[in-house]
Amino acid sequence: MSEALLIVDVQAGFINDFTHHIPQRIVRLIQAGEYAPLIFTRFINDQEGPYCRFLNWNGCAGDPEINIVPELQPYASPDLIFAKSGLCGMPDELTGYLRENSIEKIFIAGIDTDMCVLKIAMDVFDIGIEPIVITDCCASTAGLQAHLAGLAVLSRNIGANRLRDAGLSEGMLAAPAAS
Repeated sequence: MSEALLIVDVQAGFINDFTHHIPQRIVRLIQAGEYAPLIFTRFINDQEGPYCRFLNWNGCAGDPEINIVPELQPYASPDLIFAKSGLCGMPDELTGYLRENSIEKIFIAGIDTDMCVLKIAMDVFDIGIEPIVITDCCASTAGLQAHLAGLAVLSRNIGANRLRDAGLSEGMLAAPAAS
């Protein structure tokens, strides 16, 4: 039986030394054939929004930073890519899709564990859908400590039993050195 997989913000603008390994891990997860549908979110930084206004951060406002990474593009159906801005969590369109399709449990992977993954997992929980966060298929652009902080908050708020390891980390907690 297939389970829904929500891939959060694995886009060009969020790939760095701490996250570069996540696209390939998610590809391996997808190729195992256990997940369908494959649902994507991508963060788009509104130039009038709080990131620009309060933090003076103007990244991820347009191409190429908002594009789903090339490794995942073959798996991304345009009608299952949901744009979001800020820490809004789940866009209304995504909530509607999950409800219309009677999704009761969803697996979650992506970037940033301590921000967008955390917010979406908690939103999924709040609307009555069971979130399962695949811990070794998540990372934070701010590094391992931020990733672990996100997992700690998630374990308290959605339950530690909803944090799962897919066995794709090859024994490494931190991101492997970039090649």
